[in-house]
Amino acid sequence: MNIRLDQIPVEKVNGVGARRAEELHAVGIFTVKDLIEYFPFRYEDFRQKSLGEIKDGDKATVQAKIVGLPIVQRFGKKTKLSCKMLAEYSMFTAVWFNRGYLKEQLELDREIIVTGKWDGRRLQMNVTHSEFPDRGTIRSGSLQPVYSVAGNLTQNSLRKAIASALDQYGEALEEVLPQQLVDKYKLMQRPQAIRLLHQPGDIAEGQEARKRMVYEELFLFQLRLQAFRSLNRDRRDGIVHTATNSTIREFVRSFPFELTDAQKRVELEILEDMRSPYCMNRLLQGDVGSGKTAVAAVALYTTVRSGFQGALMVPTEILAEQHSRSLQKMFEPFGITVGLLTSSVTGRKRKDLLAGLQMGLTDILVGTHALIQEEVNFRDLALVVTDEQHRFGVNQRSVLRRKGYNPDVLTMTATPIPRTLAITAFGDMDVSTIAERPKGRVPIETYWVKHEMMERVLGFIRREVGQGRQAYVICPLIEESDKLDVQNAIDLHLQMSEALPDYKVGLLHGRMSAAEKEETMREFYAGETHVLVSTTVVEVGVDVPNATLMVIMDADRFGLSQLHQLRGRVGRGEHASTCVLIADPKSELGRQRMGVMTETSDGFEVSRRDLELRGPGDFFGTKQSGLPEFKVADMVSDFKVLEEAREDAVRLVEDSFFWTSPAYEGLRGTLETGDLFKGELID
Repeated sequence: MNIRLDQIPVEKVNGVGARRAEELHAVGIFTVKDLIEYFPFRYEDFRQKSLGEIKDGDKATVQAKIVGLPIVQRFGKKTKLSCKMLAEYSMFTAVWFNRGYLKEQLELDREIIVTGKWDGRRLQMNVTHSEFPDRGTIRSGSLQPVYSVAGNLTQNSLRKAIASALDQYGEALEEVLPQQLVDKYKLMQRPQAIRLLHQPGDIAEGQEARKRMVYEELFLFQLRLQAFRSLNRDRRDGIVHTATNSTIREFVRSFPFELTDAQKRVELEILEDMRSPYCMNRLLQGDVGSGKTAVAAVALYTTVRSGFQGALMVPTEILAEQHSRSLQKMFEPFGITVGLLTSSVTGRKRKDLLAGLQMGLTDILVGTHALIQEEVNFRDLALVVTDEQHRFGVNQRSVLRRKGYNPDVLTMTATPIPRTLAITAFGDMDVSTIAERPKGRVPIETYWVKHEMMERVLGFIRREVGQGRQAYVICPLIEESDKLDVQNAIDLHLQMSEALPDYKVGLLHGRMSAAEKEETMREFYAGETHVLVSTTVVEVGVDVPNATLMVIMDADRFGLSQLHQLRGRVGRGEHASTCVLIADPKSELGRQRMGVMTETSDGFEVSRRDLELRGPGDFFGTKQSGLPEFKVADMVSDFKVLEEAREDAVRLVEDSFFWTSPAYEGLRGTLETGDLFKGELID
């Protein structure tokens, strides 16, 4: 049955009208394929149990007989409905909140099925769902899928739409994996797995269905990466950089510091790529302050001395301005011109910059996503460097890459991940790692204190600033929030200004204009501002060597990697630096985060623990480079499957027969739905 479900609008599903279709569109469901592959993230267990099987605090379903008259209590607009029940030979009380209308249905001796949280001490169930067997049960005895919903879309309407789509189009579901892999891992056939993920008869069936779809997701992801890597490796149409070693050494000797052994090793890996006829596609990962920018500068110098242009794309204007300043300082003695392009560069200045770029008068262009605008044209772009690469989607980087003829690509991140996971997750990239701190860098001392210690923290800030140093004070929100009991930047700025009347306290947050941010950072960088109160705008890359103290308010509200990034804003100079985490964590997760931060300053260890505590979705961010938002797979718990899928994909791609086989033709349609395959491989 050769039907392309990805080309059939969801409106074609029986029972899905215009309004329902609009609700489905709101959660990203536009086609029948989207709907059928919109998998549940958990199940509600409505299978009946006896009271003897249930532990205190469990959510359970019980069939009982009504043996007492229902009682309704009112508390203002709220109601509490309670009724005595008999299950087997045990009495208990069923309680409904704000469901007073059920009173008329709770008739003596009537059978009822109730689902809710069991309170063993009170012999009470707080009921979330109830139904009557004499009306025909809907959920009782089953596992009900629970989906991510938004707006007016309800669980029931989504379940009905998916069931209808499976009935109508289920026969069009086809196997996409090579049969030898299905046999190798004893996987369910695809049509059966998809049905059972939505409608499992029991837990075991659901687990088998998930096992199948996890492998499929990870295998197709790896196949895209490996096919991309293979085709690019076979294409000898990259740019060969010809700058000599003596020319590059002259530039490196101009640095006011000596490169670490790790920097030298990574530099050689990059130069080897740049001198080959193949396109470089390399990920450079290193801890905050490990010296990635110096390595990128060597690569940019190499491309200019080879007669080409380079581009550096970063996520924020502040970071772009900082990189532009530091690169101008490094390159000016060598006659290399550096341009800066952000949304703030307008008018005549912008026109002149773009004209100079197209004529080749600008050697290196630093900027934000403004670099990928249609009007930006290079004369001869040969190297693209992206910093904090996970903040740009695959397509954004593809657009920049296409502004040259197969330029080399170097992507950098200060969110290091374990090397084995990096190699597997970024299968299309070679991975270089700087796991060594520059010589002379003093480790940052980290302390965790409660809010009640704030006076002592203020004393610490006064002492540091009194010695001529500077301090950051970071908080999670810009303005007051009713939902979160956290400090906010605007109030905190007022408090700090009052507590430190002899010093200038600055304020930086994301809602300020670009000009305001730039002026605030200029004043802090120049030492005119002593304490900077800020949101996480300073998280990435901002470098003020004289700042030696980082105070993070409500630190338990941040993820571990983010805390580590913030900590890395100090310790950039010769003076000893300190990070103070102020938090009263209510959860075990919050306490664990504080513990990790005080135990280690190694970014790779921090990121490993962050992966364990948060899982990959939060760790990588929703638009992590090359990483799809997996529907069922989990990068950490399914890592063994990810490795197996990678090995299988590598073997398949290396087999020349694969590219002309029916297996490839069968997979091609599925592969082409991925951005990576469409955007960079086919084009």
